[in-house]
Amino acid sequence: MSTRLDHRNPLVFDTHELGRRPGALQRVTRTVDAPKDLGLQGVIGVPEGEPVELDLRLESVMEGVLVTGTARARVTGECVRCLEPLEREVEADFQEMYSYPDADDRGRSKQARSDDDSADDEDEDITPLEDGLFDLEPVLRDAVVLALPMQPVCREDCPGLCSTCGARLADDPDHHHDAVDIRWAALQGLADSLQDSEKDEMSGEAPDSASAAEKQEK
Repeated sequence: MSTRLDHRNPLVFDTHELGRRPGALQRVTRTVDAPKDLGLQGVIGVPEGEPVELDLRLESVMEGVLVTGTARARVTGECVRCLEPLEREVEADFQEMYSYPDADDRGRSKQARSDDDSADDEDEDITPLEDGLFDLEPVLRDAVVLALPMQPVCREDCPGLCSTCGARLADDPDHHHDAVDIRWAALQGLADSLQDSEKDEMSGEAPDSASAAEKQEK
């Protein structure tokens, strides 16, 4: 069971003033609060309640109302390379056809139906008007998601984090670690151990040699 549209919802628009005369135009400018989860969840998006500026062009056509518009808002997120917070402005364009209640399943008015079955596939996705109202939220969500980067970065040349210690490389461009192959490190440890053993043996033989020399002199 579908929920009836509420004209008090700021994302619901009324087309009664436009009328049904083909070619009639109406421009609507409105600032609304961003709904929850507007964007790529957990990546980047418009914070809930953030102002979203809408510029709409409503055009009456035979099949219904063609809505063309632009949404502008501030988005926030996290750089995928250095994990630092980021924010920027996003502009999303969209277009949607809302059909009249007496339109057929291809978005054409019943009076204009013909035996031609070569309708475009796009006509099958037309959303119906409800008592002259339409809900822009689904279209707005799709448009904003498409306008956002899937892998947001704070800047195009962000070097990210050090894979060894996690330091932010942008803060220290000369940051580096001497790369040591674990196999060579093991051999080096063995070599050091052998050298220590040899030193111990040499230090133990020295007194014995000195004693032998003293005995021969006597």
